[in-house]
Amino acid sequence: MTFVITENCIKCKYTDCVDVCPVDCFHEGPNFLVIDPDECIDCTLCEPECPANAIFSEDEVPENQQHFIALNAELAKSWPTITEVKGASADADDWNGKPNKLDLLER
Repeated sequence: MTFVITENCIKCKYTDCVDVCPVDCFHEGPNFLVIDPDECIDCTLCEPECPANAIFSEDEVPENQQHFIALNAELAKSWPTITEVKGASADADDWNGKPNKLDLLER
């Protein structure tokens, strides 16, 4: 099993989760983070660190967010690994909690 980053991370991209990951399984895109399912060891450390509550255990991903399981796996193959905390975007707090952001995902 793995952890999955879901829609609420889009345009927020807080990186608090990256700091606690013991295996460097996070990958960074322009406005979203993903978890590489082949690297994640299911340690549970990242989930409580996410200010956007966008990280779920694979078996607890909400029904309307299930497509993010495959999306994390796909994007992790092409996006670079991120291993250090970076500042969130200036308007991250404004985007936190806004629905229907998938169309805003930059690849």
